[in-house]
Amino acid sequence: MSNHIIIRRGNRQDIPILLDIYNYEVVHGVATLDIHPRTIEEWTKWYEAHNIKNHPLLVALVNDHVAGYATLSEYRTKEAFASTVELSIYVAPQYRGIGVANQLMADILTMAKEDTTIHLVVSVITAGNEASVALHNKYNFTFCGTIREVGVKHGQYLDIENYTLLV
Repeated sequence: MSNHIIIRRGNRQDIPILLDIYNYEVVHGVATLDIHPRTIEEWTKWYEAHNIKNHPLLVALVNDHVAGYATLSEYRTKEAFASTVELSIYVAPQYRGIGVANQLMADILTMAKEDTTIHLVVSVITAGNEASVALHNKYNFTFCGTIREVGVKHGQYLDIENYTLLV
């Protein structure tokens, strides 16, 4: 059976599964440098900061199951940064490697390019995430540098790599 990927706006009913996808990375991965799993209350507040202004939340469905999500979030709180957004893409482990992240990236960047209030997309990748680096390179992001040993997770210091895309 082939995997059919549908991308749609996230809605309130998605919050628990999106939280599960994120918390998987909190506990098992390094895609986020959060150390403690988020709560449903925290993730509801996170949800409420999206699908407003220039901060969309897209959800990927594979065979009618939520497989991942992409967001453009506030980059910094200072007003001068309002035209800059930070990209995040998370895919549930069982749906990786089948094009979910690629479709989410394509759709969220189309939205960014069509939104006249967005000028720059920033992405921060934990060093060593080769799939994410390849995805960003495919969409012509520019590598802007590494911040060495910026965080500690799973007992080791981790670097982050910064990427940008003018839209």
